[in-house]
Amino acid sequence: MAGLTIARPAPTEYPPYYARYVNVVPDADLLDVLRRQVDETAALVTPLSDRDAEYRYADGKWSIKEVIGHVADVERIFVCRALCFARGEPAALPGFDENEYARHSNAGARTMRSLMDELRSVRAATVAFFAGLDQELLMRRGTANGNEFTVRAIGHIVTGHERHHAAILRERYLPGLKQR
Repeated sequence: MAGLTIARPAPTEYPPYYARYVNVVPDADLLDVLRRQVDETAALVTPLSDRDAEYRYADGKWSIKEVIGHVADVERIFVCRALCFARGEPAALPGFDENEYARHSNAGARTMRSLMDELRSVRAATVAFFAGLDQELLMRRGTANGNEFTVRAIGHIVTGHERHHAAILRERYLPGLKQR
């Protein structure tokens, strides 16, 4: 929709846990942020070799490849939730175990380029979905994993989630790679 503005959600539109994601989203046009953000994440990881992208900053932590796969998986899941809520799905949706998803992601066998291509594709679908909503649909609510969300809150959560992981890549992964 031309001219759609997706306002920052009120704290009553998502569980308190997700404030850590919503609060890091810039006060700007959310669709524009979504469009630009994936390029910022790509700039962090595309210079890395596939070997470097297997780096883990500590035992038991995900590799850089797994982080990128995780970001794509979570975005898919949350946007699927937003789709269900926007379309009026009355059923509560299930949760998921992010560690099990990462364990079964096959990210280690993939190239960084293929993972970033996937994230770009997921993001393009996310932008198209949110751009097709109106204010009424953005305010629809639904329940997932026992928590209530509005559709617009999910847009901010997706954005903040990627920002969160990009910050971790900058702060914990990339400095460790430089020390190897």
